[in-house]
Amino acid sequence: MWARLTVAAGLRAPRESLLRVTGAGCAGKFLRERRDFSTEAPLKKTPLFDFHRHHGGKMVDFAGWSMPVQYKDSHIASHTHTREHCSIFDVSHMLQTKIHGKDRVKFMESLVVADIAELKDNQGTLTLFTNEKGGIIDDLIVTKTDQGYLYVVSNAGCADKDSAHMKAKLAEYKAAGFDVDLEFIDEALVALQGPTMAQVLQAGLKGDLSKLTFMSSTLVTVFGIPDCRVTRCGYTGEDGVEISVPRSKVVELAEKLLSNSEVKLAGLGARDSLRLEAGLCLYGNDIDETTTPVEASLVWTIGKRRRQTKDFPGADIIIPQIKAKTARRRVGLVSTGPPVRQHTPIVSPAGQVIGEVTSGCPSPCLRKNIAMGYVDAAFAKNGTAIQVEIRKKTVPATVTKMPFVPTNYYSG
Repeated sequence: MWARLTVAAGLRAPRESLLRVTGAGCAGKFLRERRDFSTEAPLKKTPLFDFHRHHGGKMVDFAGWSMPVQYKDSHIASHTHTREHCSIFDVSHMLQTKIHGKDRVKFMESLVVADIAELKDNQGTLTLFTNEKGGIIDDLIVTKTDQGYLYVVSNAGCADKDSAHMKAKLAEYKAAGFDVDLEFIDEALVALQGPTMAQVLQAGLKGDLSKLTFMSSTLVTVFGIPDCRVTRCGYTGEDGVEISVPRSKVVELAEKLLSNSEVKLAGLGARDSLRLEAGLCLYGNDIDETTTPVEASLVWTIGKRRRQTKDFPGADIIIPQIKAKTARRRVGLVSTGPPVRQHTPIVSPAGQVIGEVTSGCPSPCLRKNIAMGYVDAAFAKNGTAIQVEIRKKTVPATVTKMPFVPTNYYSG
């Protein structure tokens, strides 16, 4: 999900033109969403749409939204700038929800695998909506605020599905007499990501940002704009924050951030290659409703208490898989030769198809081809030599531990 983390995202552009725009060609997810979400309806616009155009943003159809895939700088330049300095990403298309009522924790735990009750005030966690078959409906971040509500951020491509899922459970809970309500909030959301994020943002805060650790959140005034929720998280593997800000103030905030020479704008192309280097899943590519958390190597999202109570959707399928293991697993891959793309077959040394790539692109940092995908469990061990089939030719590859590039989350 940025969700990203959080835990963490359809382009109508033809594949060829998209690859020219993104440079590194990290376009598999975008193309998938183009197929899944293509519609005749007008594209939705975030409050930063005109701002993006003014700054040279190349706008594309992304999950029904007009979003920047890159700006004047190349995709690789934006990627590198984020790793070395910091960048602004517009993530206002994501679904933001508040869950109110004294039964809000019980309600949320009826939908997700995390132990929400154990969270401290203003602490968040990456978690998963699961279905009764153990599949992943979406990944999301849930924060237990000290303002009497849960703050939830989930994926744009799943917004209609997620809201319907929560509304159905809400009706069930209300019919049973529980005290819970949903509020879908129409605010902007921007992410500031990179190693110099803290020095940039601290200039606009009265409080001490060093006290805000990874996956914690606070309600604060940012550069004179009150009532902003700042959450230390992101989808790049770098230190960063997501800032939920009133729509009428988001351009003002973006301009103030951009006035610092450390900060540049970055688009979907850089966002995708950054998250892949960080080993983070992209919903619809790397996880979906046919994938269980165990298959996806996301067992760590399942709270210890929840493993005992087995009271989340699909628990009867998911919990036994933790000990018995599964027939396939999500793994990282490094390969030589041509870049590896989504749906590339993964082949054993003997030539047998053992899996498929779900995300892949050249790594700007490592200058190697990286990918993730699912393989038969017998080939999932790190260091295992396998092959990928590109244009009917096999290319050597190695199963590799993720993240590919070390993460730099701030723990205090």
